[in-house]
Amino acid sequence: MRKVSYSGQFKKDLKLAEKRGKDINKLKEIILLLVQGKRLPAQLKDHPLTGNWKPRRDLHIEPDWLLIYKIDNDTVHFDRTGSHSDLFK
Repeated sequence: MRKVSYSGQFKKDLKLAEKRGKDINKLKEIILLLVQGKRLPAQLKDHPLTGNWKPRRDLHIEPDWLLIYKIDNDTVHFDRTGSHSDLFK
């Protein structure tokens, strides 16, 4: 099982997602898959990011609710979560 690291911004993003009424259990299920090193379902559209976000990855919890993360050795770093406009202004 991998270790977990949450950025300060991720924690703020999570509070905002809760306030917006997002189903946080969906996010928790995905976090568990990543921590356990399990295969992600194709509908999450997991893919690498480029530019300033490289070497992070992004996936779609919902069509306009994203998770940005990075796997580094034995740790999963959760950097951001939110809508496209929240994350890519």
